[in-house]
Amino acid sequence: MKLAAGGHGGGTSLALVMDMSSVTRRGRTPLMSRHARPVATGLQGAEQEWARAVRTERRRWHDRVYRGRAWFDEEVRRRHRRLKQSVPAFLRDGSFRNLLTTPVIYSLGIPLLLLDLWVSLYQAICFPIYGIARVPRRSHFAIDRHKLAYLNTIEKANCLYCSYATSVLGYVREVSARTEHYWCPIKHSRAILAPHGHYQLFLEYGDAEGYRRNLTGLRKVLHPTHGSVSRARRRA
Repeated sequence: MKLAAGGHGGGTSLALVMDMSSVTRRGRTPLMSRHARPVATGLQGAEQEWARAVRTERRRWHDRVYRGRAWFDEEVRRRHRRLKQSVPAFLRDGSFRNLLTTPVIYSLGIPLLLLDLWVSLYQAICFPIYGIARVPRRSHFAIDRHKLAYLNTIEKANCLYCSYATSVLGYVREVSARTEHYWCPIKHSRAILAPHGHYQLFLEYGDAEGYRRNLTGLRKVLHPTHGSVSRARRRA
């Protein structure tokens, strides 16, 4: 399992931004401002440090990862099975009010499935027309927690559902980010919380001349054959 997949695509977007930070506008002005580049560099460093921490933590709990799956030794597996809570005990110890919300939270599965299908169809049809590299859906999905032996049937279902939901939203976020990059690469007039990885490349709010001058160049970096996109996809 790749960290970027588990993180819902943040690694791909950030790598893309860092690669594109050296691309210049007409007139040799960098697409990413000198103020934004140190921030993006710091974020990339933090992401790499997080990946190292995750690898270290994984080694504490299992021997190896093979073909995207974690493998535990027999002693660990026995301990996991002993810590599994039965379904009756889980229901008895759980909150009755939480149980009442089950139909509501699981009802979101239908719109999430439709969103997944519709966004996949959208990028399959439109991205080749726009000249945008398609978002690899598989790299944004990490669905594996239901395989843990210490989870009962209900817990496994909950983890499976949450994994799918967050994976879909991460995948859709990257598709929408590339769409925004193509159609409206303009920053907002105010700061926004946790913007996607493409946002730092966007043009400043009110920069009319820059928008007209650089829109074509900004779109070109999304093309499947562009070097920055190819490198970012290999890192994902």
